[in-house]
Order: sequence, then structure tokens, then C-alpha cells
Amino acid sequence: MAEAAVTFLLETVTEILKYYADLIAGAEGELQELQKELELLKACLKEAAEMPEKGPHFRVIEKQMREIIYDVEDTLDICLTDASASASAAAAKSKKKLFGRRKAQAALSAISMAEKVKSLRGMVKPIYEKATMELENMKNRRGSSSGAGEESRTIVKKDLTIRQDKVVGFEDEEAKIVGFLTEQRKELDVISIIGMPGLGKTTLTWKIYDSDAIQRAYRIRIWVNVSQKFNKKELLLNILKEFTGEDMSNKGNFELEQAVRKCLKDEKFLIVLDDVWNVEDWKTIKKVLPMINGLGKVIITSRFVEVGTSASIRGPYKLRFLTKDESWKLLQLEVFEDVGICPPELVAVGEQVAHNCDGLPLTIVVIGGILVAQFSRQRPIGVTKNEWIKVSENVIQFAKTDKKNHISNVVGLSYDILPDELKECFIYMGVFPEDHEIPAWTLTRLWIAEGFIQQKEGQSLEETAEEYLNDLINRNLLMVGRINPMGENKTCSVHDVIHLFCITKAAEQNLFQEIKTLSQGVSLPPIPATEKYHRLCFSSDLSKFLSEGKVYPSVRSFLSFYKDLVELKPEYITSIPDAFKLLRVLNSNSIRFHQFPLTVTELCHLRYVTLYVHNLTVIPESISKLWNLQTLLVETNSNTVAMNGNLWSMVRLRHLKTKAAMVLDQEQKGNAGENIQTLSTLSPESCTEIVAKNARNVKELRVRGNLDTLFDARFLEKLLSLEKLKLVHEKSGKISLPKTSFFPRNLKRLTLRKTSLQWSDMSTLAKIEKLEVLKLKQGAFVGIQWTVRDVFPSLQFLLIDDADLVIWEASAKHFPSLTCLSIKKCQKLKEIPLELAKNLQRLDIDFLRKSATASARAIQERKKKDQEHEQKVRWGVGFQLSVGSGCEA
Repeated sequence: MAEAAVTFLLETVTEILKYYADLIAGAEGELQELQKELELLKACLKEAAEMPEKGPHFRVIEKQMREIIYDVEDTLDICLTDASASASAAAAKSKKKLFGRRKAQAALSAISMAEKVKSLRGMVKPIYEKATMELENMKNRRGSSSGAGEESRTIVKKDLTIRQDKVVGFEDEEAKIVGFLTEQRKELDVISIIGMPGLGKTTLTWKIYDSDAIQRAYRIRIWVNVSQKFNKKELLLNILKEFTGEDMSNKGNFELEQAVRKCLKDEKFLIVLDDVWNVEDWKTIKKVLPMINGLGKVIITSRFVEVGTSASIRGPYKLRFLTKDESWKLLQLEVFEDVGICPPELVAVGEQVAHNCDGLPLTIVVIGGILVAQFSRQRPIGVTKNEWIKVSENVIQFAKTDKKNHISNVVGLSYDILPDELKECFIYMGVFPEDHEIPAWTLTRLWIAEGFIQQKEGQSLEETAEEYLNDLINRNLLMVGRINPMGENKTCSVHDVIHLFCITKAAEQNLFQEIKTLSQGVSLPPIPATEKYHRLCFSSDLSKFLSEGKVYPSVRSFLSFYKDLVELKPEYITSIPDAFKLLRVLNSNSIRFHQFPLTVTELCHLRYVTLYVHNLTVIPESISKLWNLQTLLVETNSNTVAMNGNLWSMVRLRHLKTKAAMVLDQEQKGNAGENIQTLSTLSPESCTEIVAKNARNVKELRVRGNLDTLFDARFLEKLLSLEKLKLVHEKSGKISLPKTSFFPRNLKRLTLRKTSLQWSDMSTLAKIEKLEVLKLKQGAFVGIQWTVRDVFPSLQFLLIDDADLVIWEASAKHFPSLTCLSIKKCQKLKEIPLELAKNLQRLDIDFLRKSATASARAIQERKKKDQEHEQKVRWGVGFQLSVGSGCEA
């Protein structure tokens, strides 16, 4: 995990040498030597990351290394801050008589920086030598143990005690899987069950495996615990035990493989492969299975979506959480060993405890053990009830007291095998409050600003961050929230059990600290202790914290997550830059500012800033001083805002977002802007030649205002990298599109709002060959009839929201790729064309008249008949119709 910190520092040093020569004159030599030493350190860590197991000694060294790297970062940034302040002050003075003094001060500053960097090198070199020595020790230990061969690897034994007497819920899942096990197939049938740690995959599978029906159906049933460190020979021997009493442990893998194939070739069998950890293990197992034997069935369980997808043509079956009633039933079995005998006084609070376990069997079992210890028939029932109430109010905190560390052990298995670059991203999820819906866009940009994302060849930082997010979701460590029409994650969340693990790990590594203020005014942890943390998270009384007036030189991230907007006194607003001079991340959109906080622009190391300014009129020129800024998000109630900052001098800016239409200063000069990927929102008059030239790589753009000038200027077609475009027209009267397409050729997603275009203008949109998503909102098109004559070759999602459309004539040939259709607030529409049913997978409707609703149901019936003629093999695949409450029945 130290590799990300080292890489981040190395990039910082490289950028200092490249861009800030005027601030470091005289210190270049020492910085270049530091750069070389960091490259050696990074190479050492990369080599260690490729080892099968680092061991506890190296992990201790990594922790020490990370703290040293943080200290080096702090010192360098303080030097830069001081040098920048001196340069600004010098620039403000124009008297010639001060020139000599300023030159002398600059020389002294350079000498001071050189001395400090030399001192920093003295910290880096010893930890590098320590790491390389331990790396050699690891190689030697590995070499001495490799003589025994692959089969001598330690097999991690999982807890084989399967809960047979307290199995609750999943009756629907059980029926589906049993149905597949009794199906006739021509080839080997593989069923994969996936889910997050502690969800009950093994328990459900054992319930099916051990049921009377399956025992009668399968004479040969084999249960194999695959586990984290897969051993092929042990797996083969486990299978062969069911066919022979002969000791075959002295035979080689080839002979064992042949024997397994021969035994399984013509038999009717059920094999359960429990806890498969990666695709390569499955591929190894698959080679010895008789894939042409239609009598055979295999069930695999895994935490990983990728494994389940690879194993089964049905696709993975994702196990759900327990319902409220199922949770309460399981808790009763844990505490009372039966259902329905809970004392009446404890029923209500017991149900609440079960509900607060969030449907995860692992949590229920752990909390059940705690409640058992508290319940005694000799104790007054009122005392027990009070103790249970305390548990219900904070289930997860009580789960931490479990002496057997069930939760930590179960989640820890998934954490331990994470690649190093993912570990900090994962633990960072603990900065968000429990049950917080986390926007995927925000999360990935925070990871980038925090330095967790390393540049990969051929990928942008954002693409790498999205790859990491999908990886954590596929490992069932994060839960998917809302999904966009293209199946991409819009939001995600963290289960409370995973959140607890992240908080615990973060405390071990000093990654972040949540500041809580109790009702008595006591801060947790004690405020002085926070000086060692790099990240502070606030979800309670921030004013109390800031009123202490302390300085926190090591804090790099200020993360505020209030549920509602909070007000700060002006003196507290100005105290933030004074208290946190080296901030990189300022997430403060839950704090209401009445004007843009100018003091924020003094924090020159900021990379990520979110603000809420109620009636914002101007983003000040001083924002340009934030030379490290990558992401700026400003929420406001204003319709327009003047951007006085010079975007063309902000070389690292990547994302600029606000719902207000920004009016750019046309007098600003500069050549920066090539890194800008998001510009949202621009006023039409700001869509000029210089924007098209400087922000030439922009991928996402939103324009709001009078669009007449935008359509006339042919601005959009110059943005060759643009993929996502939103246009909002805010002037009465109709506009029209040019007959020839003026949209950029790579445009994939288009949203039009209030544009009042004629349906004939759709011919222009049909010329956007790569268009995949089209959203038409709030009267984007007007007219009572749309007869489609053009083909939209790539369109996969179409939304028509709030239109006066009455007659819509179209067929599948006009929309050959359309899989998702959403029609809302079109009360005049008579019907949805039945001919669109061919490729549709999902249809969402709301606020439609009776005849249109009936046409949607007709499409559903058509799809149902079509699917009856096809063999359905995949879980959850089938046409889905969602009818909103506003539709006429």
C-alpha cells in the first residue's frame, strides 16, 4: 500500500522540477537525487507486490515507509507554500530599492529548501535499505521452501462447520436452483452463486446439497472446499474418494486427472465447489470435468462476480439479503434456539435489532451471540430489555466486541488478497457515513485527488479509477446503487459490516479519522490526537472543532458529510485555511457559504474542491492561483455566474462543474486547458473559438441559456473528443437544428431540455452514428405526430419525458439497437409502437393514458411469447416492464 504514496510523491517531485523552477532555484540538485531514490524505492515495492506473500515484517516496514513519505510530502509542500507566498509578496512590491533585498531572500530560501531536501533524503535512504534487505530475506525464504513443490503449499482451511439446524430464508432461491438441478441438459450444467462475505452462500448450498430430494436424485454427491489457496491435487483426491477406497496420494496430477475424467464420464453426479477465489482456479478445475456429460451438475460459490460469470452460461446468481422477517427468525434461533418463544417484552426490541443487522446473516449470528450472553431467565426482564435497546441503537459497534472476530476474519480474507493499489481505495470507503449513497463520479475523483490512482499506459486516471470501482463491486465489497441506462454505476454504498472493517483498518494505518462531538461537548478522538492524521471526516459539530483555533499541519483532506446543510460563522470559515495549510481535498458542499470563500484560494495545494454557495454571482479571479486544482464543483441556486478565474492558466484542471451557466471572461489568455474533461455548465455566449481550441479534449459539456447562438456558431462540431452533451434552452420560442449534422462525430450521449424542436429535426440527430443515449426532456420536441423515417443505428436508450406527442409511428428497423425505452409524462400519447418490442429488454412508463399503458402491456405479452420459443438460460434475463403510479389503469 506504500507504493501509491511513493508514486504520488515521485510525481510531485517530478512536477516541481518541471513546472516550478523559479521557486526552487538552487535546490534542483537535491530534488533530482531525491527523485532517483524514490524511483528505487518504488521499484523495490513493485517487486515486493509481485511476491505471493509479503509477510508481517515487510508490512511493518511499509507502514513506517508511508509515514516517512507523508513527512517528506509535508516538508516539500511547506517549502513550496512559503516560496510561493514570498514570490507573491515580492511581485506585489515594485520599488526598485527592494529588488536586492528580494533577491537575497530568494537565495536564502533556495538554500533553506536544498538543506531540507538533503535532510529528507536522509530519511528515505535508511527505509529503502531496510525494505531491500527484507525483500531479499523473503526471496531466500521462498527459495528454501520451493523445493517441496507446488503441492506442498499451505492449504487455508475454512471453517467447515456448516449450520444445518439454523438455516433461514432463501426458499425462493432454493426452489430455483433445485429446479435447475433437476433439468435435463445435453452438456454439463454449472450453476454459480455469488455474494458478499457472510451472506450465506455456503449455508444455502449445503441446504440444497443435503436435502432429501437432491439425495434421491444424485447417488454421487461430492463437496469440495476449494478455498483461497487452491490445491489441485487435493481437489482431485477429494473427488476420487467417492469412487475408490484406494490411497492415490502417491500418484501424480496427470494420473489423477485421467482417473477423475474416467469416473465422471458417464455418471450422474453433483459436485459442489465451495469458495472459488479466482477464474484461473475455475479454469484448472474445468479441464478435468466431463463437459459433454449432460447428467452432471456443478454448483460453485464465490465472492467474485468474475468467477461466477466465467463458470456458468446462466450468469452468476447474486444472493440477496435476508428480509426483515427472515432476519428476526434467524435471530430468535440464535438466541432462543427456536421461533416464537421470545418473551413478549423483548419482541419489539428484538425485531429492531434484527432489522438493524441489514439482512446479513453473519451480523445476525454475531449479534445473536451477544444477546445470548445478556439474556438470562434469572435476570429481571426489564434489565435485559434495556441492554437489548442499547444493542439495537448501535448494532455494528456491539459487533466489534465479538471476541472471536468473526466479521474481521471473514471480510479480512477478501481484503488480504486485494492488489495493493486497491487496498487504500477500499479502506477509504470508511470516510463516508454509514448508509451513505456515494456518487461514483465523486468517489473516483476523490481517489484521484488523494493520490490513490496511478497512471496506467493507455488509460486516463478516470478510466483507471472506474476500473478499480468495478473491481471492488465485482468482489462484492461494495454494493451497487443506481445504474444508468448503459449499465454503468451511478452510485454505490458500503454495507455496515464492510464499513466497520474499513474504519478498523483505517485506525490501524492512520489513514483517516472521523471527528465526533458528543452531547457533552467532548470531541472524539481528543482533538490534539488528530494532528497525526492526514484526513479528517466531519459529520457533527464542526464549529466546536474549529473554535479550538488549533493548527493541523499534516491534515491533507477535510471531508464534511452532514445530512443537511449547515451554517458556519464567518470567523470559522476564514479559520479553515489557517488551520489546514496543506489541504489537498476540501469536500465542503454540506456547508452553506453566502459568498465564495476567498481564503480557500490561498490553499495552493488543493486538488479537489466542492462548495455550496447559495447565491453565487462570481467565481473570483484568485481561483487561478490554485495551480494544483483538478476538480472544482460549486453548487448554487443561481442561474448564471461570472467565471473571473483564468481557466487557461490552470494546467491541471480536469473537471469544472456547476449547474449555473458560467460566463467566461473573454479577455483571459493562456494555453492551458488540454486536460479539461468536464465543462458544466457554460453559457452559450461563452462557447467560443478559444474554448474549442484550449479545451479540445473535453468529454462532457453542458450548455444552458439561449441556444440560438450556439446552433449558429458551429461550435460543437469542433469538439472532436466530446462524448456527453446536455443542452438546456432558456428562451421562449422555437429553435431549429441545421439540416446537416453539426454534432461532434464521437458523441455518444445527448440530453435536450426545453428546446421545442420539431419532430422533423430528429433526422439531424439520426446522423450522429455513435449516439447511444438520447434523453428528450421538458418539451425538447413538440408536435402531435412523430413518424420515424430515419435509422438510429447505435441508439440503446431513449427517454421521452414531458411531450405533447399523440401519434408515434416506428418499428424495430428504425431502432436496431434499442434495448431500453422510457416514456413519462406523455399523457396525450395514444400508444407505444408494438413493433419496437423486438429488441427491447426494459420499458419504463409513467403518467400515460389508459391506451398507452395497454400498449405497454401488449409489448410485455409479445416479449413473453417470443421468449417461450427460446431456451432461457441466464438468471434475471427477460423483458422488464415498470409501470409508474401515474399511469391510467
